[in-house]
Amino acid sequence: MKAIVHTAVAIIPALLLTLGAAAFAAEDAPNPYAEQGWAQLPDGRRLGQVSAIDVAPNGTIWIGERCGANGCADNNVPPIIQFDAAGKMLKTFGAGIFVIPHGLAVDRDGNVWVADQQGKGNKGHVVVKLSTDGKVLMTLGKPGVMGATDDTFNQPSDVAIAPNGDIFVADGHGGDSNARIVKFSKDGRFIKAWGKKGSAPGEFDTPHGLAFDSQGRLFVADRSNNRIQIFDQDGRFLAEWKQFGRPSGIFIDAHDTLYVADHLSNTKINAGYRRGIRIGSARDGVVRAFIPGLGADAESHSVGEGVAADAAGDVYMAETIGMTVRKFMRR
Repeated sequence: MKAIVHTAVAIIPALLLTLGAAAFAAEDAPNPYAEQGWAQLPDGRRLGQVSAIDVAPNGTIWIGERCGANGCADNNVPPIIQFDAAGKMLKTFGAGIFVIPHGLAVDRDGNVWVADQQGKGNKGHVVVKLSTDGKVLMTLGKPGVMGATDDTFNQPSDVAIAPNGDIFVADGHGGDSNARIVKFSKDGRFIKAWGKKGSAPGEFDTPHGLAFDSQGRLFVADRSNNRIQIFDQDGRFLAEWKQFGRPSGIFIDAHDTLYVADHLSNTKINAGYRRGIRIGSARDGVVRAFIPGLGADAESHSVGEGVAADAAGDVYMAETIGMTVRKFMRR
C-alpha cells in the first residue's frame, strides 16, 4: 500500500539509472492474470468514474468514485467506499465534501486521505484526511482556492503518507495547473515543495500518482513525460524509468512489487507502448508481467487510471471511462 515504508533512503542514482535502462524492452512480458467479477453494489447504486484506490492495512479496499457519475459537485452521493477482498461493499461516506475525488491513500492507522482534484465554489483543490468513519480530521489547502503557495494547490492528483506521518502531495494535473510535489509534516505544516513544469530531471508534466518503496524512495508517475521519476524524501532526484509506459496509477506492495497503470499509450501517444498494467520490481526496474487493456482495438483499450494490489497479489484496476473497478487474479 502507498503508506508503508520501513527504512531511510540510501541509494546510488547511477545504479538505478543503469538498472532502469537494462529493463527497457518489456512489451512482451507475459500475462499470468485473469479477470474476476468483483464489486457488489446494492440495488440502485452504481459507480461513477474511479481513479482513487488503495488497500488498507486490514486488507480492505478503499476507492474514491465520482458520485455515480463524472463528478460530485452537484449531488450528495457518498463517493468514498470500502469493500472487502471479495467485492462486498462495507461502508460509504464523504457525501457533500468533494468535487472530483482523484487520488487516495490509506495510512498505517487506517485513515483515508483523498486528493480532490478540481474546484467548484467553496470545494475542491484540497487534500482531505478522514477517519474510518468518515470524520474529517484534516484539510490541506484552501477549499475552492487555486494557488501555488505553501497552503494552496492547483489540481492535486494524489497523496501518499510516509511511515513517520509526513504527507506528500502530487500537485497538478497538466495544462495550466501546478507541476510539483509538496511535502507536509504529519500535523499539516508545510515543509517544502519541488518541481516545475518541464521534462528535465525533477520537473513534471502531470504528476499523476505517488508511491513509496521499502527503502523510502518516492516514485512519481510523471504521466505526460512518459516516465516514473524517483526521489528521496527531501526531493533529491535519483532516477527516471520509462519502461513502465505512460504512467497514470502507481502502487508498490510490501515486497517492492511495482504496479503501473498505463491507460493512454497507443501509436499516437507514447508510441511503442500498449495500454495496460505493467508489473515489475521497484528494486531493479524489470517488468515481469503485463495485463493488457480490455477490448478488441489496442488503440482504444480500456485501462484504469488507478491500480492497487492486495497481499495475495491480486490486482485491482480503477477505471474512469469504464466507471468500475476490475479485479485480476493469478491464473
